[in-house]
Amino acid sequence: MVLVIFLYLSFLAFIGFSVQKALAFAKMPMHGRWELYPVPKEKGKGHYGGSYYEEVKWWTRPRETSRWEELVDMGKEILFIKKLFQNQRPFWWLSYALHLGIYFIFCWFVLLFVHFFLPVQILSFLIVFTGSLGMVLVAVGSAGLLLKRMVHHEFKIYTTAQEYFNLAFLFVVAATGFLSWIQDGAFQYGQELMKSMLTWAPFSPDPMVAIHLTLFGLLMIYIPLTKMSHYVGKFFTFHQVLWDNEPFIPGNEIARKVKEAQTYAPEKSWSGPHYPGTASKTEERKEGGAIGG
Repeated sequence: MVLVIFLYLSFLAFIGFSVQKALAFAKMPMHGRWELYPVPKEKGKGHYGGSYYEEVKWWTRPRETSRWEELVDMGKEILFIKKLFQNQRPFWWLSYALHLGIYFIFCWFVLLFVHFFLPVQILSFLIVFTGSLGMVLVAVGSAGLLLKRMVHHEFKIYTTAQEYFNLAFLFVVAATGFLSWIQDGAFQYGQELMKSMLTWAPFSPDPMVAIHLTLFGLLMIYIPLTKMSHYVGKFFTFHQVLWDNEPFIPGNEIARKVKEAQTYAPEKSWSGPHYPGTASKTEERKEGGAIGG
């Protein structure tokens, strides 16, 4: 039962840390708006990269936006990683294998839950299909991305030690899951685990399954604490940065946010070899209260 309690805590930690990160994003000051077109929410114009700014005297006209078109475009990015496919197709295959494997594993867990209340044969087949395919895809995707970052110079120079660790961690969890499946082709341990989580029935997995589930629980806690939590930031990146083309009109909400953002002072100094002296200038602004260079 200790393992079952640990998994419950890991799920709660995953949700809690994810919500905490979302709230942190929501409280951040106004970003530097990119206004990169096409903007899907531009009703009737998003498909060709237009905007209601192209209308004559646009500020006198009512603005029409489409939340549905925005959600459809975000869905394409979340489910298919559309932008990576368009801009880095050789890199997309491995990345999509990893993400698709995660989606299959999520479906596997949902199917285990449904199967507990509706034990029909088709669900048993889908459990084996989604679970096995999910672990294989995650293992292949994470291993491939790890090797690609180690071998290709253009990726290697930008990859940190933590990113290597993240991919290795994902691979080890998927690999132990695959080894568990080889020992239990019908995922009987998954059904027993779900039963234990819902009824507190005794659950005594074999050593490989126990190792896999322990690593999986640790991964659930770890993911929202790292850059792998981009599933949280993606909404803010798209909705409030890439597609934020709300007009700046004196007295409106955007004008208020801009004025508020101008009052923020940098909390940390920064300098780089291509722009020396930035750190000292930042400190001078802090000390003298002056704005500007």
